[in-house]
Order: sequence, then structure tokens, then C-alpha cells
Amino acid sequence: MIQKAKRRRGRPRAYDRETALTSAMELFWDRGYAATSLDDLGRAMDMNRPSIYSAFGDKQALYRQAMDHYRGRVRAAMKEVLDERRPLREALLDFYERAIEIYLSGETSGRGCFLIGTALTESVENPELRASLAESFQGLERLLGARIAVGKQRGEVDADANSEELGKVASAMLFSLAIQARAGASRRSLRATMNAALNSICA
Repeated sequence: MIQKAKRRRGRPRAYDRETALTSAMELFWDRGYAATSLDDLGRAMDMNRPSIYSAFGDKQALYRQAMDHYRGRVRAAMKEVLDERRPLREALLDFYERAIEIYLSGETSGRGCFLIGTALTESVENPELRASLAESFQGLERLLGARIAVGKQRGEVDADANSEELGKVASAMLFSLAIQARAGASRRSLRATMNAALNSICA
């Protein structure tokens, strides 16, 4: 019993949950779920296996928490960027520019979106993950559609346009940027795609 208690307390003194989750997220993002081992995660998080199991559970549980961590950060950033007080085109330009900056980051090359780069493959055999992924995508469509609707009321979008449909277009363009970045597209190419999205949405 005493030995088990000691193993559960085996976290490094400098352990910080958010820092550890960020390190795990970055590693999953760069390598993908399947190619990331617990030993890799332990080195990145500066935690041994018993510490990881105690704090986060198994590898799959840790991945889900890293994904939630990513989604939380994205939601916070989008709330700031898509502030309704800003002109629609300016807000969407900032939205896509920031996404491109993130998608082109990584240890070796552009890594795209965390969800698209890691969750799409794993969701094929994981219904729970697939449902969570669909919820994220649909939530983005609704958020962008609502923001575009505000722009439409201000005359920033064609009066005959369907805000909900444009929300789907705006999110699809974001996914396209993520995939292109993962495939090695240049910043110039990604910005051309971004401009096409802006021109198709804003009047």
C-alpha cells in the first residue's frame, strides 16, 4: 500500500498541469497520435509513466485532454479575433492570418490544425472521438455563421447571401488552409486561398 502511494506522488516538483498538457499537445500535433509513445510523452512532459497515469490516465485519455486543451485555446482566441465591434473583413482577415501562422509552425514543417492532423485518422475507429470532432466542426460553422450574420446586418455582406451557408464556406476555407499547410504549401499560397475566402464572403 505504501509503495503504491509513493508511485502516485511521483510527479516532478515543477509539475504544472497546463504546461504538461501543452507539451503533450505539441508532441501529438507534430507526430500524430499513433507515432507518439508514452516514453516520448514522458520526455516531453518531464514526467515518468506512473506520474502520467496518475495525473492524466492512459495515452488515449491524455490525448483527449490535450485535444480539449487545444479547443479551449482556440475558442478563446476566436472570441478575441471575431469581436463584433470590428469590421467583418478585418476580423476574418485576422482570423485567417493567425490560423496560417499557427499552421505553419512546428519542429520541421507546417503542421496544420491539431484536430485535422491527429483526430481525423483516429476517429475512424473511435465513435466518441468522431462525435467530438463533428461537434467542433459544427460549432465553428455556427460561430462563423453568426458572426457573418452580424456583418450582413451592417451591409458588409451581400443582402441576398445566406449567413449560415457562408459560415460553412468560411470554416471549409479554414480546413483547406490547414490541409494545404500540412502538405507543404507556402505562406504566399495560403494567403491567396485566404483572400479568395474573404472575397467570396464579404461584399
